[in-house]
Formats: sequence, C-alpha cells, structure tokens
Amino acid sequence: RKGKSFGYQVLGFGAGGSSGSVYNIDFLVVGGGGGGGSIGGGAGGGGFRTLSAQEVSTGNTITCVVGVGGDTAVSGNSANGSGGDSSIASDEFSTFASAGGGRGGSHNAVGGAGGSGGGAGASGSSTSYVGGAGNTPSTSPVQGYKGGDTGNISGGEAGSGGGGASQTGAGGSGAGRVGGNGAANSITGSSITYAGGGGGSGRSDGLGAGNGGSGGGGNGSTGAGGNGTNYLGGGGGGGGYNGSAPESGEGGIGVVILSVPTDEYTAAVTGSPTVSTSGSNTIIKFTGNGTYTP
Repeated sequence: RKGKSFGYQVLGFGAGGSSGSVYNIDFLVVGGGGGGGSIGGGAGGGGFRTLSAQEVSTGNTITCVVGVGGDTAVSGNSANGSGGDSSIASDEFSTFASAGGGRGGSHNAVGGAGGSGGGAGASGSSTSYVGGAGNTPSTSPVQGYKGGDTGNISGGEAGSGGGGASQTGAGGSGAGRVGGNGAANSITGSSITYAGGGGGSGRSDGLGAGNGGSGGGGNGSTGAGGNGTNYLGGGGGGGGYNGSAPESGEGGIGVVILSVPTDEYTAAVTGSPTVSTSGSNTIIKFTGNGTYTP
C-alpha cells in the first residue's frame, strides 16, 4: 500500500513486513532542546511530531533514538550546541524524526536553525541579528517555530527568545524576550506540554531577561541561564551579563513515547523505558535509546 508522506520521509510497509498480527500504534517524538547563548538568545525547543494509527506487525523491531540536549556556552562565545535528533524506525517504515532545537545565538550572533530555532544573541550596537529558522528540515505539520530577532538596542543588551513547538520566540528591542510556548499532547493519558523555547538573556545594568516558554524552556537570566527540562525537549535559557559572562542553560533531553494496545503488548523492550498503562493502552516512554518489538 502507499506510505504516508511526512515531509522528509515516507512511512509505509516495505519488504520487511511480517505475516503475523497487524495492529496500530501511536507515537510522540520530541528532539533534544538546544543550548542557550552566552550574553545571548534562548535556544529552540526540540522538534515536536506525532503519528497516529501507524500499522505494525509482530516481530518487526522498532528502534527509538532520543536526542540529547545542546551544550552550554560561556564568555560570550558561540560554542554552545544544537539539540540532538530523536527518531523511530523499523524494517516496516522509514525513519520518522524530530530535529533537535537550534542553539541560541551568543553575543552579536544569529540563532541556530532546528526543530525550533534559537533566538538571536544580544546586540551591543545598533545592529540587528536574526533568529534561527524553525521547522528545519521541513515537515508537515510543522515541528516548531522560529527564534526571535534582536532589535536595535539602547541602554543595554538582551537576547531574544528561542522558538517553541507552537509559537515563535519573542524578539525586538525591549526587555523580557520570552521563549515560544511548546505544544501539549495526551499520549500518556494526561496532557503534558513539550518543546518550549528558552528565554533570552538580560543584563544586570540594563534590560531584563525573559522567561522560558511553557513545555520546559529554561529561563533567561542576567546571570547563568536556566536549563531546559529533560524529557520535555526544552531549549536552554540565555546567559546574561553581570560584569562577566556566566554560563548559558543547556538543552533538555528529548523523549520518544509509544502507545500500544495492551492486548497486543509484548514486553519485548530494551533500554529500560518507563512502562505504564492508560485506559486500554500500554505507554512505553523512552528517555534514552532503546527498542520495542511488537
């Protein structure tokens, strides 16, 4: 049968299909959040993607990869990193991936592209800097939004907010450039928000910092930036300026979650995921790499 198109990959049965039991499962895949910038922008949240009613058959192992969070930056440099990609794949379908969040731009630097884009770094002059693009690589529906741009600064320096799964990061020339909000999902049985963008940095003798977006975005600061929340894929907050250049926040680790009909669940897992139940489904939450074999 024809596969389902999801942007940069196509899902569908291939030669590896089994003749055993066939049933549907749901997925949530969130990339790792990016690392915030030093005197800089908040990082983008990890890409956020869902897939409902994917057919699987017994004996075909599903490999789950969970993206790590991006590294921090110090001393106004751009050594921070984007988040790692998260994905699921099987012999039955090609890789379904959510990109890591883009790094926040450090001082006088642009934000990085990713699942959601990193906010631009603080500008020490009248120069503006651009936030990183979200939804990179392109998927439909979009997996995340752009980071905020830095406006012309007067009276201080502040970084812009990182993009989130449902909202662009705040930019402009004012204080409090917040990270974009993440997106809510109820695959676990309760509504949880994932992939918020990190807040932009502030300066102790100038503009204030911005808070992180809902869904695990780390707060920006006039000192050390806040970390993105692990297993939500939140972007790290921008580290500010208070006479020195404190460390920015690191990105939160991503997550991969499978929802399997309980009467079909095999318990054939690797990687020590958390397993629970919700109604008639078994929920397999991977916070590190592992596999599930239907």
